[in-house]
Amino acid sequence: MKVLIVLTSHDQLGNTGKKTGLWLEEFVAPYYVLKEAGAEIVLASPKGGQPPIDPKSDLPENQTHLTRQFRTDGTAQSQFANTEELTYISASDFDGVFYPGGHGPMWDLPDNAISIALIEDFVKSDKPVAAVCHAPAALINVRGKDGEYLVKGKRVTGFANTEEEAVGLTSVVPFLLEDQLRERGGIYSKMDNWMPYVQVDGMLITGQNPASSRPAAEELLKLLHTSGH
Repeated sequence: MKVLIVLTSHDQLGNTGKKTGLWLEEFVAPYYVLKEAGAEIVLASPKGGQPPIDPKSDLPENQTHLTRQFRTDGTAQSQFANTEELTYISASDFDGVFYPGGHGPMWDLPDNAISIALIEDFVKSDKPVAAVCHAPAALINVRGKDGEYLVKGKRVTGFANTEEEAVGLTSVVPFLLEDQLRERGGIYSKMDNWMPYVQVDGMLITGQNPASSRPAAEELLKLLHTSGH
């Protein structure tokens, strides 16, 4: 069982002058869920090397036992510091893919031709694709086998408008993810702010927010097992 985790390379929060990146919990939860299940994990990002971490996700109130474990895990730290460049990644080498969120993916993944082609290759091969929180932004321009938008007619979730309002970034992000998923024909639903919520439709898994990262990874594992990997 070999799983690809695709991380953002984008570290600027719009024109606020503040830093962003990936949300640490959304990376470490799937990383450890998959690793504990015996998966081989490869990390990749658009630019390769060390991805930026949203500084807010590193604050004490956002720490979890898994983020603390990651900080003392030399192997994981080394892997994280040396992500592979997305250009050199092929879907044929993997059984599934997971895209963690954070605000970074809103900027560098929706129009990334390499990422789009990669996800489309996973879809064509009937391999599971998972994305959590802001990372479903990576799906909005992906096409399914029928040439329609991948999310069209599918049950999906992602960071809610009410959550974006709660963090005060509605006017900073390039678009509202919930609106964009609906616009692409996705059957969007959500739970209350910050509550874990995951939608699975066929081989597509989406999670609403950081709390959804572990359950989304567990759903990915289920699909990997049922699809024979």
